[in-house]
Amino acid sequence: MASSALVLRIAAEIRQKIQTGKLPLGAHLSAQKVADEFNVSRSPAREALVLLSEQNILEQLPNRGFFVLELVQDPSQIHDEVLPLEEPDEYYRLSEDWLNNAIPNEVTEQFLRTRYNLTKAQVIDILNRAAKVGWAEPKPGYGWRFLDVAKTPETLEQIYKVRSLIEPAALLESTYHHDLSKLQRLKKEQQDMLNGGIDNLPADVLLKNGIRFHEELIKLSGNPLYHMILVQMNNMRRLIEYRSMIDRKRLFKQCAEHIRMIELVEQGNNLEAAHLMKQHLSGSFAHKSPILKLRPESAEANLSLSGIGTGLTSLLEESTS
Repeated sequence: MASSALVLRIAAEIRQKIQTGKLPLGAHLSAQKVADEFNVSRSPAREALVLLSEQNILEQLPNRGFFVLELVQDPSQIHDEVLPLEEPDEYYRLSEDWLNNAIPNEVTEQFLRTRYNLTKAQVIDILNRAAKVGWAEPKPGYGWRFLDVAKTPETLEQIYKVRSLIEPAALLESTYHHDLSKLQRLKKEQQDMLNGGIDNLPADVLLKNGIRFHEELIKLSGNPLYHMILVQMNNMRRLIEYRSMIDRKRLFKQCAEHIRMIELVEQGNNLEAAHLMKQHLSGSFAHKSPILKLRPESAEANLSLSGIGTGLTSLLEESTS
């Protein structure tokens, strides 16, 4: 029997965690644990675990659960029956309605079934997808609530301006902790994306990988406020960023720049890494601006070294003198 899109999605994310070392060899998984993590029932969670055991990625032991059997070195070597690279049409219809304030912030599953002419399973699937990305959550007892997100290109522009201030600055903190093991894990995740993940992983996994790189790098600053601010902004921008995931080719350049920044930090050259971070954020925003109907002629200028705040620019210049 063909596995559902939800089951394949859960399996893909578990594989990705194994691939990046978040789930090491021998790690224990249970249907309840997976169900809780993905906010689904035990049935699709168990189906996903069984699927991975059939692929010899997990080992199922009677009355004990599932255990990681081997590392997944190349995601392109795993061939699922169906692994959609993008979200289903109904997911985008819902997300666009929320971005355009066309639906209330609290809804019932029946409301969505009627509005979009969907089955109960389809509604549950898209709501689970929205919850995993961070722009929807189940209400206690009954119904769903949509969360505050960046709904306009202008808001996204403001978010990138703040990011271009705090992320380079975090790299220059005197308390920055050069955790080589964490840096190596981040580098491996980015390299795995270059080695096939960009073409094979679902869009939300690619987005989360990029977000994780920036959040883990800024966390090493030793100043928890940088990380707290970035997490809040990332939660706000996730939904509108999906519009820019249409073009995956740009991710090759972004991953390469991520790896270069990691290498510079490994070498203790945080100053050069900070400069690259500013250029990286500027380029990323400029690429998104036509897709998100921003003002492309101003994107580079707004996030250039001369336009994002004199304080940090002066700090960078003083460090080079």
